[in-house]
Amino acid sequence: MKDDRPVLGIFLMLGFCIAAPLGDATAKLLGGQIDVAQLVLIRMGVQALVLLPIVHLWGLPVLGALAHLRLITWRAVLHMAGIGMMFLSLRYLPLADAVAIAFVMPFIMLLLGRFILNEEVGSRRLIACAVGFIGTLFVVQPSFAEVGWPALLPLGVALDFALFMLATRQLAKEVDAVSLQMVSGVLACAMLLPVMVIFAPLNVPGFALTWPENGTWGLILAMGFLGTGAHLLMTSALRYAPSATLAPMQYLEIPVAAVIGWLIFRDFPNGLALLGIQITIGAGLYIIFREQRLSRSARSSPAPDAPGAAE
Repeated sequence: MKDDRPVLGIFLMLGFCIAAPLGDATAKLLGGQIDVAQLVLIRMGVQALVLLPIVHLWGLPVLGALAHLRLITWRAVLHMAGIGMMFLSLRYLPLADAVAIAFVMPFIMLLLGRFILNEEVGSRRLIACAVGFIGTLFVVQPSFAEVGWPALLPLGVALDFALFMLATRQLAKEVDAVSLQMVSGVLACAMLLPVMVIFAPLNVPGFALTWPENGTWGLILAMGFLGTGAHLLMTSALRYAPSATLAPMQYLEIPVAAVIGWLIFRDFPNGLALLGIQITIGAGLYIIFREQRLSRSARSSPAPDAPGAAE
């Protein structure tokens, strides 16, 4: 494409792979002081406040987003639920383990495409999905033995964000990405704030409202800016480099999370979890490269039903 600048796109994706686990790390630091729902509210509130002036200054269209209000609302609910489950899991799990388990999402998306959207998925990719799930179980098992059911929360994150990505796919051709994120942030705050006002006095677990201590405001702002910035970095990366180039790079988030987890919390995946992470990354990369190969074959072949197209 004329506007492709792959080197810039790669650097932007590297920025995402650093910003995303850093944002999770700040949420983990705040988890003992601020309840989950309030953390999600802060995260989505900062997103809305950061993107509102950007949408205004750049003159980005918003009416296109409002025309798909029902789907955007559903997407915002999924976004809040996914962030909430991830933040809650970080109270119990090492950062790298939580991130690695959540990377089962590409396998879930492939299966959703096969069994819900009736997309053609061949046996090799289905086998890779099975191998990836096995790798994920290797990561889950030691954490489950230690902390119990919270070790399964990143699996919920993966399923949630697979549905989130399906909704995003439907909206991507109709709605500007930055406007979509801004509207989602506003809708999330509009939905979550009244719920918290009702639930907080009733002492519902997860919905307590607390005034942060002075020393935590920097972490709170960092969490919001890092989360919002990570999404903007990924969106910008996709403007300058094809997704086929950038998709394998997302797996860099796992080793980055491992390094950040060790530096800040002095935790690191054990031997079984490390093996599972390697299996998960290997299976995920195989699926990505297989998709790329099939895509190139489809573009170069005039016959849509050529042998091997669904492998």
